[in-house]
This record gives sequence, structure tokens and C-alpha cells, in this order.
Amino acid sequence: MSTKKKVVVLISKGMDDERASVAWSIANGGIKSGLEVSIFLVSSGVDWVRKGAYNHAHLNPKDPSMKDMIETVLHNECRIMVCPPCSAVRGYTPDDLIDNIELVGSTALHQLILDGAETISI
Repeated sequence: MSTKKKVVVLISKGMDDERASVAWSIANGGIKSGLEVSIFLVSSGVDWVRKGAYNHAHLNPKDPSMKDMIETVLHNECRIMVCPPCSAVRGYTPDDLIDNIELVGSTALHQLILDGAETISI
């Protein structure tokens, strides 16, 4: 079991909302601070992990590109979870999503909280 402090960033904002950039920036800051970061995507936040979706998005010119921030999360092997109904309502199948995405329900989020994770919801 990890001794690192844990944080889960719950992202509900999609490609049309600058707050999504803030959420991914907070996740990147957590990685740089040595936290064990997990991401839980719901609602339009799911769109970020559709293959090819984040490659050209740049919501806030003062933040790194969305591609850079999301790839930092991926390269640091952070857990990225996606709400199955949120994905299904958009017509996404697992093949539509980038690699290493977990389609899991809220029980996975609750378990992280029970294991001591703090949560940030944006």
C-alpha cells in the first residue's frame, strides 16, 4: 500500500468550459507535489479521454496545453476512471477511449475516499 497522500480530482467539465483546464492543472500540480493523483471523469468530462479529443484543445492561454496536461497524468500512470453511464450516453465504447482508462462506477471513487483520498470536484 502506498504511503503517499492521495487526491482524486473529479472532473465534470468538458471541452467548452475553461474550468476543465483548471481541473487538469490541479491534477498536474498534485503530481508535482508528490501526491498520488487519480482522476474520475463524469458528465462532459468524459469527452477528454475520447481518442484524439485533447490533442488540439487549449482552453486557457495561461495554462499548458490540454494535451500536455493530460499526457502528464498518463505518463505518471495516474488512475483515470470514467463513469460508465456518462460514457454510454455519449455513444462511447471502450474502443473510443484512450488506453488505460477504467470504466468504473462511483464505488471505485468511494473506495479511494475510504482509503484516505481527499477529493477536489470541478
